[in-house]
Amino acid sequence: MTDIYQVDSFTTERFKGNPAGVCVLDEFPDAKSMLKMAKEMNLSETAFVVRDNNEFKLRWFTPTFEIDLCGHATLATAHILWTEGFWEKEKPIIFNTRSGKLTVNLINDDKIEMDFPRLEYSEVDEVPSLLIDGLGGIIPIFKGISRENYLIEVATEEEVRGIQIDLSKLLECEMHGVIVTAKSSGKYDFVSRFFAPEVGVPEDPVTGSAHCVLAPFWRDKLGIAKFKAYQCSERGGEINIEVLEDRVLLRGNAVTIFKGKLLEKLC
Repeated sequence: MTDIYQVDSFTTERFKGNPAGVCVLDEFPDAKSMLKMAKEMNLSETAFVVRDNNEFKLRWFTPTFEIDLCGHATLATAHILWTEGFWEKEKPIIFNTRSGKLTVNLINDDKIEMDFPRLEYSEVDEVPSLLIDGLGGIIPIFKGISRENYLIEVATEEEVRGIQIDLSKLLECEMHGVIVTAKSSGKYDFVSRFFAPEVGVPEDPVTGSAHCVLAPFWRDKLGIAKFKAYQCSERGGEINIEVLEDRVLLRGNAVTIFKGKLLEKLC
C-alpha cells in the first residue's frame, strides 16, 4: 500500500500555510493515475516522490495537470522524507525534477532550505484589461511577466490584502497565473498574493515558485539580497529568502496534518 500525507508548508501552525499532498512511491505510475490522485486530494499541488539510489525523483500535479516547479510541495516532501525516516536528517536531499536538480537542507532541525532556480522577469507596457478588472480594479505601478505568469506591483500592502477577484474575468485571460505584490508596511520586506484559476487554483495560499521571481524583483527595487516575505492569503505563510547569482534560497517550516494509506495501488 502507498503512504500518503498532507502537510502544511511555510508555517509552524496547523491549518495555516499551504497544504500539499505527498505520495511516497516505489515507482511512478502513469501520469493519468497521478492526476487522478491529485484531483482526489483537491489541493493546489500533490507531490509524488520515488527514491533513486541516493537521490529522489519528484513530480508535482495540480488538480488539472503536471507542473514544472512547486515550492511548497517540495518543502512538504522533504519534511516527510526526514520526519518519517525515509532519509537521514543530517544529509541534504537531492530531487531530480522537470526544473533540474533541487537541493534541500534541514537547518536547526526544523527550518527547511530549498535551493531553487532564480526566475527572470521583464516589464511590459500593458496587461489585459480583463486581468485588472478580474483583480478588482487594482492600480499597477509596475506591470511585468515572468514565464507564463504576470507580475504586478501596487502601491500599498493594503491594496494587496484587499483584492477581491472576479473569477470569470480572470479565466478569460490567457495566463498561467498572476502575482500581485507590494512593499510591506509592517515587519516584512514585501507581501504578495498569487492567483492561478487556469490551473484550477483560484488563489494559492503560499507559493514558493512565485518567490523565485519576487526575490530578484525586490532585490532590484530595494538593493538587498535577503528578505522576510509574507503571502497574505486567507491562510497566510512566511518565507525567508536569499538571492544568489542564479539561484534563490527559500526557507520555511512545515507541519504534518495526517498520514494514510491508499487501499489500492496507483496504476
